Amino acid sequence: MSSLRHNWKTEEIQAIHDKPLLDLIFEAASIHRENFDPQKVQVSSLISIKTGGCPEDCSYCPQAARYNTGLEAQGLMKTDAVLEMAKRAKNQGASRVCLGAAWREVKDNNQFDQVLDMVKGITNMGVEVCCTLGMLNENQADKLKKAGLYAYNHNIDTGQDYYKSIISTRTYDDRLNTLKNVQKAKISVCSGGIIGMGETKKDRIGMLTTLSNLTPHPDSVPINTLVAVKGTPLEKQKEVPIWDLIRMIATARIIMPHSVVRLSAGRNSRRAQDQALCFLAGANSIFSGEKLLTTPNPEFNEDKELFSLLGLKETPAFESSQREKKQPAFESSQREKSQAASLTQ
Repeated sequence: MSSLRHNWKTEEIQAIHDKPLLDLIFEAASIHRENFDPQKVQVSSLISIKTGGCPEDCSYCPQAARYNTGLEAQGLMKTDAVLEMAKRAKNQGASRVCLGAAWREVKDNNQFDQVLDMVKGITNMGVEVCCTLGMLNENQADKLKKAGLYAYNHNIDTGQDYYKSIISTRTYDDRLNTLKNVQKAKISVCSGGIIGMGETKKDRIGMLTTLSNLTPHPDSVPINTLVAVKGTPLEKQKEVPIWDLIRMIATARIIMPHSVVRLSAGRNSRRAQDQALCFLAGANSIFSGEKLLTTPNPEFNEDKELFSLLGLKETPAFESSQREKKQPAFESSQREKSQAASLTQ
């Protein structure tokens, strides 16, 4: 039985990451089945409520105002329009709706008040609401909690050593401080990162080390692969091999056994069999819908076909499965066979 640890050492995580691939997948799959129903995958939908014009210099992001990516900055969406999009996402199977704004930080103004109204409205629909709005302080986190916010996403992006090569306008500690404020408000923490930005394996392990040593672990850990966008400093980066992605998912599953591991950005270019291996290795959440903020993503209908093919089903909203121990189907089957055999003896 897997146990929670918050004192993982870098060399321990690297030893797990570097195991023979099939052994690694088997171990991760076993731990996944100890803690989750392996047939359930959460479907989330991401709405860009304020697109473009961000003052930050994140090298991967087409929404940074300083990069010429052809993306036109837009103002904050109207609350009614956001609620309508959230309703459609729920009707198509999403149990979590994420609201993303291209802000450096949350400011106490009318726009934040509008976001609070959006959170209240979507929460009343009976789905989980997650926000990713940039940095926020304790008071702002408390306001989001009172509005009904279920989760807050704030990725650390990469390992601490490589971070300054990707971003200069926000420090690593800034990101960790926001996560602390989210935890203090008793909001579910969603934090992960991106692979494929030119980082080394050591940097990837560093990211997992930081996440696995947070107390508690993030409730959900998105593993994104870079979608290289023309006009950004990382436009010439090649797509990450599927095996690298599987290793990251499997390692995250092993060292953070109770966290939801999210197969996030970059999924649009992955074949069904690639995604199947990711689910086997412990991924149990995806984003569905035409776009992830501004980059292409599989449509709801495509994912319904994928779920049907793989025998998966959607996780209901607010299900506390990450804290429940699930008996794997094959273990139940073996137990039933054993019981039947004993009755005939």
